[in-house]
Amino acid sequence: MSHAMGLQAGIGASGLWSISRGLARGLETPDEYKRMMSLADMKRQDGRGSLSLRALVDFTNWFLKLSIDQVDFMTSLFERPHLKKRLESYVKLKELKPESMYILEAVLSNGEIPRGDAVRMTGHKERSARTILSKLTDDGILSSDTPKGPVSLRFDLDSSRILFPKLFTDFTLGT
Repeated sequence: MSHAMGLQAGIGASGLWSISRGLARGLETPDEYKRMMSLADMKRQDGRGSLSLRALVDFTNWFLKLSIDQVDFMTSLFERPHLKKRLESYVKLKELKPESMYILEAVLSNGEIPRGDAVRMTGHKERSARTILSKLTDDGILSSDTPKGPVSLRFDLDSSRILFPKLFTDFTLGT
């Protein structure tokens, strides 16, 4: 229900975060959300309406606390010095050229960069700089809306696990 309400409010589920992901990470027990929803739907105990206002207020406070925790969590993931270090780890792990970091840092700072700026940023000749940029786009960490357009960071599942630790709740299905 919360996910559907978020979609209705314009808070989409595409990208790095959704309410469902927040609930999956923020719950103390697997049945906590259902329990809190059931409490919010309790019969009237306080003389107002057909449902309990107190229980609804408790649910709302619980949900807001969970949401604030998620805002804090996502904010911490995007703190520039920490994200830069995780990008450096990504470059090493993927065995990309160290000069790749110049391009990634520029994209991190500016949102996107023209492809031609790779030559200046890496200090390499055009062919070598294009090869470095090509490796980044082939890897999927950088992409563009058009073949010759500016490049920007893209976070696929593979890169997200490295760049945004604990973003996805790992779980195993019962047998």
